[in-house]
Amino acid sequence: MVYRSRGAIRAFRIADSRHELFDGAGAYLKGGRWNSPGKRIIYAAQTYAGALLEALVHLNFDEVPDSYRWINIAIPEETQLEEVSTDDIPAWNTNDFAAAREYGDHWYEQKRTLVLLVPSVVTAGIEKNILVNQRHPEFENIQAGETREVIWDERLFQR
Repeated sequence: MVYRSRGAIRAFRIADSRHELFDGAGAYLKGGRWNSPGKRIIYAAQTYAGALLEALVHLNFDEVPDSYRWINIAIPEETQLEEVSTDDIPAWNTNDFAAAREYGDHWYEQKRTLVLLVPSVVTAGIEKNILVNQRHPEFENIQAGETREVIWDERLFQR
């Protein structure tokens, strides 16, 4: 479903600060659930907690990482969005990314919208992840806030 946002959207991104946070280089190099390699897509979440879960699911640390930072991303009011529901792609949450990647790759290449809202696997689809097409002509309208340190709860890394 494609529609215009009725208000500004706030997104959160947590990533390793040894790389630019407001950049889709990781998705470009390795791909993601919703894109094949070669696509500059910035992955973010609707909430800080969602972004934290997304970061944790990709970490392989036994101790608290010290290089992770977060940013707030402001998506302006009236931005055109496309939203994928859990019913749109039956295999969206499987370990086989083929269906989700096909959908995301077409969205990216066709530049249908600046933002794609997709179900978050780590929240069982209850929350959305927010994908931003860095090659979309309206990308310059999005603003990233100040980079801030992630304050980890050390209990997350206890076994």
